[in-house]
Amino acid sequence: MNTLIVGVGALGGLVAARLRERRRAVPLSAGRGGGAPRGGRLSVTGVGGPARVDAPAVAALEAYAAGDAFELIVLATKARDALEVGPRLPRLLAPGGALLPIQNGGVSQLLADRLGEVVLGGLSNLGATLLAPGEVEQRNAGHLVVGELTGGVSPRAERVGAWLGRAVEVRVTPNLAGAVWSKLLLNCSVTTLGAVAGRTMREYLAAPGGRALFDRAYDEALAVALASGARPERMLVEPVPPAPGPAREAWLDQVLAAYGDLKPSMLQDLERGRATEVDVVNGHVVDVGRRLGAPTPVNAAIVEAVRALERGDLAPGPALLPRVLARAGACDARESSTF
Repeated sequence: MNTLIVGVGALGGLVAARLRERRRAVPLSAGRGGGAPRGGRLSVTGVGGPARVDAPAVAALEAYAAGDAFELIVLATKARDALEVGPRLPRLLAPGGALLPIQNGGVSQLLADRLGEVVLGGLSNLGATLLAPGEVEQRNAGHLVVGELTGGVSPRAERVGAWLGRAVEVRVTPNLAGAVWSKLLLNCSVTTLGAVAGRTMREYLAAPGGRALFDRAYDEALAVALASGARPERMLVEPVPPAPGPAREAWLDQVLAAYGDLKPSMLQDLERGRATEVDVVNGHVVDVGRRLGAPTPVNAAIVEAVRALERGDLAPGPALLPRVLARAGACDARESSTF
């Protein structure tokens, strides 16, 4: 399958290296501008075993023409870049070709709303860290999820799943919208709160306000998902947690086993001075909740906090957690409050 990978960060580099390891040629683009892995090589370490392969030149999108006619374009940039670059990609697809975004949050749906059925929904449960240009550490035995945003299993989803499955584990789902929400629930509570607190999930849950904020952010996002008609499906844990009590604590232990000691990717973005994905994670929950009339004061307060962190008006730390809770309470009561 003639495939272009756009984005040569952690996920794009991982998928490209694993495909090239199996002697599958895949051209690369950084999306905006050029750039290249160091020494013309792609290397992967960590879970799944090492791989070190020659990398093609990383070309700017302008270097590709409509005549290239790719059957698949994997969009593996950061979310904000995906929304900017995505509309420029359909011209490079062959008839019947698919654009596969694998970002968190609502990126697949937002692009489908603009570009139509050319978009095949996707998301990633692969944990990967970019150590240096072209050097990726795989952090878990995760997988890609592929499916139609309108539901059901299509021949093209199965073809794409079989092709990418030569590189990494791929699961084709008839309930892609539910899978997106299941991942989004954890992103809203695990990743974003870790960025606010500047800590891992295990650490921030032990801080004042941490557990309350986790529960409220998760439950609020779940309420929006259900109100939208989505059917969140089991991924690492059941998406609908038990009521407070021993069963809920056991459920939380499962989440901690998977994510508790990982440094949140959104915190890494803040530390590197990059824009975060908060707008398509907690911000997506707020936007959908507003359209449905479902209140989202906690997720709205989290978005405000992360934007303040991006501007440098605040610094990550556990002391921010009670302040986010207070801000959420003020929003809920329609009172005036700031960070």
